[in-house]
Amino acid sequence: MIKAHAVPVPSDSVLAPLYGGADLLDAFAIHLPAGADDDLEVLARAGFERPAGWIRALTRVRDAVMATVGVKSSRAIGAAAAARGPVIGYFPLLSKSAGELVVGEDDRHLDFRVAILLRTGAAGGRELVMVTVVHCHNRLGRTYLAVIAPFHRAIARANLEQAARVMEG
Repeated sequence: MIKAHAVPVPSDSVLAPLYGGADLLDAFAIHLPAGADDDLEVLARAGFERPAGWIRALTRVRDAVMATVGVKSSRAIGAAAAARGPVIGYFPLLSKSAGELVVGEDDRHLDFRVAILLRTGAAGGRELVMVTVVHCHNRLGRTYLAVIAPFHRAIARANLEQAARVMEG
């Protein structure tokens, strides 16, 4: 199985202006199998819309804990976003171009953006790159981010690996 790996954040991402002062900034990539779809929305949905059981369990825990401090649940984020437009997983689709798709949400504790890019890899094959940028607004955001950051990295890799598996057929 192909594994997702950390990569430098792409300097040409539409998120690049947000990199400065970010509380979390990372990028991961995975090599896509030959014949994988070129549509970023299809690739993003393959990664975000069928999360592993452990990711769903962590999301339920996150929602329960964060409800105690008045932060939106994943379900509430998704429902509000769906009322405004397209959603990928429960994330609002903010922009889409031929080479990059951006999802994200702003809340009182933090703002986050995730970009999905399709690139030509070093070995000539195609790779899917996921960039995450988070800006915290307050102590709640910084505490939340400190707790979830290790999980975020594992989830980002797992989502990319899921997308590659789906594309393998």
